[in-house]
Amino acid sequence: MLSRLLGTAQSCLRIYQKQPLALPQRLFSTTSIVEGGYKMKSHQGAKKRWRSLASGNVFKRGKAGHQHLNVSKSAVRKNRLSTTAYSNSAQTHKLKKLLLPYGNN
Repeated sequence: MLSRLLGTAQSCLRIYQKQPLALPQRLFSTTSIVEGGYKMKSHQGAKKRWRSLASGNVFKRGKAGHQHLNVSKSAVRKNRLSTTAYSNSAQTHKLKKLLLPYGNN
Protein backbone atom coordinates (compact mmCIF):
# COMPACT_ATOMS: atom_id res chain seq x y z
CA MET A 1 0.00 0.00 0.00
CA LEU A 2 2.85 2.39 0.79
CA SER A 3 4.44 1.84 -2.65
CA ARG A 4 1.10 2.55 -4.31
CA LEU A 5 0.72 5.83 -2.38
CA LEU A 6 4.30 6.80 -3.23
CA GLY A 7 3.67 6.12 -6.93
CA THR A 8 0.55 8.33 -6.89
CA ALA A 9 2.46 11.16 -5.24
CA GLN A 10 5.26 10.92 -7.82
CA SER A 11 2.81 11.00 -10.74
CA CYS A 12 1.14 14.09 -9.27
CA LEU A 13 4.51 15.80 -8.95
CA ARG A 14 5.31 15.08 -12.58
CA ILE A 15 2.02 16.62 -13.70
CA TYR A 16 2.56 19.80 -11.64
CA GLN A 17 6.15 20.20 -12.87
CA LYS A 18 5.03 20.12 -16.51
CA GLN A 19 2.34 22.79 -16.07
CA PRO A 20 3.50 26.36 -15.39
CA LEU A 21 1.92 28.08 -12.43
CA ALA A 22 -0.89 30.39 -13.45
CA LEU A 23 -0.46 33.97 -12.27
CA PRO A 24 -3.48 35.38 -10.45
CA GLN A 25 -5.61 37.84 -12.38
CA ARG A 26 -5.54 41.49 -11.28
CA LEU A 27 -8.44 42.40 -9.05
CA PHE A 28 -8.44 46.01 -10.27
CA SER A 29 -8.02 47.77 -13.58
CA THR A 30 -4.78 49.54 -14.36
CA THR A 31 -3.79 52.10 -16.92
CA SER A 32 -0.55 52.41 -18.82
CA ILE A 33 0.49 55.27 -16.52
CA VAL A 34 0.19 53.11 -13.40
CA GLU A 35 1.85 50.15 -15.09
CA GLY A 36 4.68 52.45 -16.17
CA GLY A 37 5.35 53.22 -12.51
CA TYR A 38 4.20 56.86 -12.57
CA LYS A 39 1.64 58.25 -10.18
CA MET A 40 0.19 61.72 -10.37
CA LYS A 41 1.02 63.91 -7.42
CA SER A 42 -1.55 66.04 -5.67
CA HIS A 43 -0.69 69.71 -5.49
CA GLN A 44 0.33 70.15 -1.86
CA GLY A 45 -0.67 73.82 -1.64
CA ALA A 46 -4.14 73.10 -2.98
CA LYS A 47 -4.48 70.09 -0.71
CA LYS A 48 -3.77 72.22 2.36
CA ARG A 49 -6.14 75.02 1.36
CA TRP A 50 -9.17 73.41 -0.27
CA ARG A 51 -11.72 70.90 1.02
CA SER A 52 -14.42 69.31 -1.10
CA LEU A 53 -18.05 69.37 -0.08
CA ALA A 54 -20.08 66.18 0.15
CA SER A 55 -21.40 66.48 -3.41
CA GLY A 56 -17.84 66.65 -4.75
CA ASN A 57 -18.86 69.37 -7.21
CA VAL A 58 -17.80 72.36 -5.08
CA PHE A 59 -14.74 73.09 -2.98
CA LYS A 60 -14.40 75.48 -0.07
CA ARG A 61 -11.53 77.29 1.60
CA GLY A 62 -10.87 79.89 4.23
CA LYS A 63 -9.80 83.36 3.19
CA ALA A 64 -6.28 84.59 3.88
CA GLY A 65 -5.38 87.78 5.76
CA HIS A 66 -7.55 87.39 8.85
CA GLN A 67 -4.92 86.31 11.38
CA HIS A 68 -2.81 89.35 12.18
CA LEU A 69 -2.39 93.10 11.55
CA ASN A 70 -6.11 93.55 12.11
CA VAL A 71 -5.93 96.96 13.83
CA SER A 72 -5.59 98.79 10.54
CA LYS A 73 -8.42 96.86 8.89
CA SER A 74 -12.04 97.97 8.99
CA ALA A 75 -14.70 95.85 10.65
CA VAL A 76 -16.38 95.22 7.28
CA ARG A 77 -13.11 93.93 5.83
CA LYS A 78 -12.43 91.67 8.83
CA ASN A 79 -15.95 90.22 8.62
CA ARG A 80 -15.53 89.61 4.90
CA LEU A 81 -12.20 87.84 5.47
CA SER A 82 -13.74 85.56 8.09
CA THR A 83 -16.29 84.04 5.70
CA THR A 84 -15.84 80.87 3.66
CA ALA A 85 -14.92 81.10 -0.03
CA TYR A 86 -16.37 78.60 -2.50
CA SER A 87 -14.93 77.59 -5.86
CA ASN A 88 -16.51 78.69 -9.11
CA SER A 89 -16.95 76.33 -12.06
CA ALA A 90 -13.51 77.04 -13.57
CA GLN A 91 -11.76 76.52 -10.24
CA THR A 92 -13.73 73.35 -9.56
CA HIS A 93 -12.70 71.87 -12.90
CA LYS A 94 -9.04 72.68 -12.29
CA LEU A 95 -9.11 71.38 -8.71
CA LYS A 96 -10.69 68.08 -9.77
CA LYS A 97 -8.48 67.39 -12.77
CA LEU A 98 -5.11 68.88 -11.99
CA LEU A 99 -4.63 69.73 -8.35
CA LEU A 100 -6.48 66.99 -6.50
CA PRO A 101 -6.46 63.92 -8.79
CA TYR A 102 -7.03 61.33 -6.06
CA GLY A 103 -10.44 62.10 -4.67
CA ASN A 104 -11.94 64.06 -1.82
CA ASN A 105 -9.59 65.66 0.66
